[in-house]
Amino acid sequence: MDFNAKIMEDLKAAMKAKDKTRLAVIRSIKSALMNAKIKKNEALTPDDELAVVASELKQRQDSLVEFENAGRQDLADQLKAEIEIVKEYLPAALSDEELAKVVDETISEVGASSMKDMGNVMKALMPKVKGRADGAKVNQLVKAALSK
Repeated sequence: MDFNAKIMEDLKAAMKAKDKTRLAVIRSIKSALMNAKIKKNEALTPDDELAVVASELKQRQDSLVEFENAGRQDLADQLKAEIEIVKEYLPAALSDEELAKVVDETISEVGASSMKDMGNVMKALMPKVKGRADGAKVNQLVKAALSK
């Protein structure tokens, strides 16, 4: 089943179940996908779809931090529920050990030896972990590995 078909099936299921939170999140994802398709002016590739959903997740995570800092626990709790729904549309996240292994392998592949090579490492690494790891966390691991 392709991604759009899955979104439509889940949308119908959320409507039937009268699950307002799930319905709103799925509509938001569907809307973001349509906007990306219009902007690109052609069909989205699976990587494009993954990037759109990852972006939706990132927006919610950033908002969650802001709501928690502002003391708005009611909104933070709602966003936590939305984040869990969005995560269902992303591949399983890499564990810290798996991510560290991929970072080390990529550094070896690129032949990086210092912080000067960080750009090349990130360029080679990000497509491997796209949608499965947070970019800031990847950046932090690469910095730590290159500064040894």
